[in-house]
Amino acid sequence: MPNLNLYNESLKNADSKNKSIIMPLISWDIYSNYFQEVKAQNADFSQLIDLKALYNWDLKFNLLDELQNNDTILITNRELKIEFASQGVLAMTGYLPDEVIGKSPKMFQGEKTSKEKRNMIKEAVLAQKPFETVMVNYRKNGETYDCHIRSFPIFNTKGELSHFIALEKAA
Repeated sequence: MPNLNLYNESLKNADSKNKSIIMPLISWDIYSNYFQEVKAQNADFSQLIDLKALYNWDLKFNLLDELQNNDTILITNRELKIEFASQGVLAMTGYLPDEVIGKSPKMFQGEKTSKEKRNMIKEAVLAQKPFETVMVNYRKNGETYDCHIRSFPIFNTKGELSHFIALEKAA
């Protein structure tokens, strides 16, 4: 039987110099999934920071917190065309972010979507007021899901309407 003392001593020395997390081989697949989520979230955050700077948004909330606390974030321009969709849109709707860019959020609505809620959203958008609701939306494959939406207008530092943001969770 080989002497493992040298190996154990080397491992102990490496651990004392390197404060990294050692993970057993069996957990790599779990870690990989987590790492991919963090990587996507960082890419989304970077894009949001770039948009904030480009349009001089005067935000009253933390973008990173909202990314971490919502399934997806959609940002539309004043004409209600989607300009940004976080990576979470794929898991929630089945659409890739690139598939929704340039389209209206109405693409997620359908026959079972409440007309009253649609009208409430339209009125809030026209009045440039925030709204919050849960409504029936549709995935790419046609399945319905309840979507909790918190949305509000985004103004620039001059106080002019720039965009609308929707913070969404599958309810």
